[in-house]
Amino acid sequence: MVTNDKGIVSFKHKIMEEVCRLAWAGKLNDTEKERLVYRMVPGPKSEYCCIYKEREIVKQRIHLACAECPTDMPVTDCVVQVINAACDDCPISAYSVTDSCRFCMGRPCQSSCRFGAIAPGEFRMHIESSKCKECGMCAKACPYGAIVHLERPCKKACPVGAITYDEFGFCRINEERCVQCGHCIHSCPFGAIGSKTYLVDIIQAIRSGKEVIAMCAPATEGQFGDTVSMASVRQALKKMGFADMVEVGLGGDMTAAYESLEWAEAYKTGKKMTTSCCPAFINMLRQLFPDVFEKNMSTTVSPMCAISRYLKYSHPGCVTVFVGPCIAKKAESNDATIPGNADYVMTYGELRALMRSKDVGFEAVEEQYQEASIWGKRFATSGGVANAVLECMQERGEQVEGIKLLRCAGGMECKKALAQLKLGTLAEDFVEGMVCPGGCVGGPSKHKTEMEISRAREILLKKADGRKVLENLKQYPMEKFSMHRDGH
Repeated sequence: MVTNDKGIVSFKHKIMEEVCRLAWAGKLNDTEKERLVYRMVPGPKSEYCCIYKEREIVKQRIHLACAECPTDMPVTDCVVQVINAACDDCPISAYSVTDSCRFCMGRPCQSSCRFGAIAPGEFRMHIESSKCKECGMCAKACPYGAIVHLERPCKKACPVGAITYDEFGFCRINEERCVQCGHCIHSCPFGAIGSKTYLVDIIQAIRSGKEVIAMCAPATEGQFGDTVSMASVRQALKKMGFADMVEVGLGGDMTAAYESLEWAEAYKTGKKMTTSCCPAFINMLRQLFPDVFEKNMSTTVSPMCAISRYLKYSHPGCVTVFVGPCIAKKAESNDATIPGNADYVMTYGELRALMRSKDVGFEAVEEQYQEASIWGKRFATSGGVANAVLECMQERGEQVEGIKLLRCAGGMECKKALAQLKLGTLAEDFVEGMVCPGGCVGGPSKHKTEMEISRAREILLKKADGRKVLENLKQYPMEKFSMHRDGH
């Protein structure tokens, strides 16, 4: 995991690993959970802070590892959660006076504040956080530039302004705005924000004898280096008890084929459309631009849902588990309005914790495993969805010249495009929206840097054959399951 919080991530994943070991052994009970807290933080002294606080943080991380909300937070369906015990070391004030303050007689900062939040302190001016409205006028007025904006990393990372703070300075997530992209999780230097983890449910399904099938995102190729192919991942998953694995790039082929039909029809009538693959983008549409969601969004399901429906048709009673770099996929799998979707989702970090709990590692495999076209495999990068859709249109003999595409990668780009679409000022015909910069390969739970992943991906993707999308789909019973969002 490549973030600015390697120590936090390692500690969090170690807790997941130990929770998984207990689950595999059938010993995940309250007594063992309490013992795990003391094994993780034995004492008598803490390396970072108060030992009792650190143990409380571990306790809450165990709750998240069991797909539960922290005990001091309301029970909600939101997969992104805040651990209060870890969220009390950030500066409460968004604006702060630095040592550069000259304590000047004119005090323009105090004069500019309309809320009485600034007053003289012992050595410099002082901002009362309870009165400050974060308007920024004091910073503009200071002739020395002594007042700085200390925006919290989590708030800065949120693309939709869903993060606020309560009267105690604790981070609060506005679930009506949150698109569950997970960008805030790794931006927090204290690891105070995390997501619910469904590893225990997956382990219980495997232990109960159910047919549990993994579905690996197209972004998987390259995540673990250029020697870990899809076949290597498939082998490791089978060693842990999964019945099989299918690459979701095949779902990319399915989505591109059906979305291209929608695009072709929309283009004839002059209707503008958006893609339907990125769940954070769909959440942004539904919550911030509901009119655009109803009028302009493709009704074709995401590749994850497509593969899950295919597997549930071909393997009745199976349990489907998506593996990828995305937090928002967890929210998509929980969305009751999309029947037949993945039962569970786990990130790459969670996959590695699960593997360590069974002492399984990746091994190089000679055989070439491929079910998707190269177009489906490239769904993971920005522009990949749109390119696959155009490929399908060309394979049908349809004209694509003149079609104008807008490829958005990143929350701000997506918001800007949707605002233009809402106002009727968008010049392009179709919008590909991905909330993560660079596409899925830049997801919040990526395993390496984007550059490392891209280099390794290109080496692995060069080994793929050149099959066409529509020809590839003839091997699968597409008429037996729905590709429409509502399942009809």
